[in-house]
Amino acid sequence: MLAGQKFDPSALASMLTNLGHSGWLGMQYHAHGDDWVELALPWREELVGIVGDGTLASGPIISLMDNATSMGVWTRRGSFAPQVTLDLRVDYMRAAEPRKTLIGRGQCYKLTRSIAFVRGIAYQDDPEDPVAHVAGTFITMVGQ
Repeated sequence: MLAGQKFDPSALASMLTNLGHSGWLGMQYHAHGDDWVELALPWREELVGIVGDGTLASGPIISLMDNATSMGVWTRRGSFAPQVTLDLRVDYMRAAEPRKTLIGRGQCYKLTRSIAFVRGIAYQDDPEDPVAHVAGTFITMVGQ
C-alpha cells in the first residue's frame, strides 16, 4: 500500500496471511467498521507459551493487538499512511483457552495531526469476557 492510498481493511486479508511476521503468525482479516478492525489469530502449537499447556504465549497476542489497532487508525483516517507504535499497554484479564481462535479488535477513538489514540480487546467466544484489554498511541507520519 502506498501513502495516501484509500485503505480497505478487508483487502489486507491476503497480504496478512502471506507476508512478514503477521503472515507467519497466521493473522486473518475478520471484520471492520468506521474506526475499528478485527483480526483473527488461529491457535497453533507453535504459538503456545508453555509446552503441554496449550495456552497462547503473550507475544502473538501483543502482535495481534498492535496490528488490529494500527489498522483501526488507517480505517478511521480512510487511507494508509506510515505510523509507528509509540505505546501499547496490554492488560491481561485471563489466559486464552487452548485450541481456540483469538479475535483482536482495535479501535482508533481519537486522531490528531500527529498522534492516534487506540484501544481494543482480544477475545475468543465472547467480547464481554476478554482475554486482554489494550490502550495505546501511534505517531502518525501524515505529510512527512
